[in-house]
Amino acid sequence: MLSQDKLNRINVLANKAKAEGLSSEEKEEQQALREAYLKNVRKSFKNQFKGMKIVDPNGEDVTPQKIKDLRSKN
Repeated sequence: MLSQDKLNRINVLANKAKAEGLSSEEKEEQQALREAYLKNVRKSFKNQFKGMKIVDPNGEDVTPQKIKDLRSKN
């Protein structure tokens, strides 16, 4: 998970961009922070997805093979 300091910095830069604009260094920092945030969100979603199990009304496991393959990789 991204640290609270980094999340706060993302918000500060976003507010500053709306209010007065960012310097080129700040734009680069903002982009790097956004990429780190998105990487973290994707990783978290993938982990949640791996733990998913789909069961039909008859109680049979109908989890797609792609999910089963993701589980077996790790």
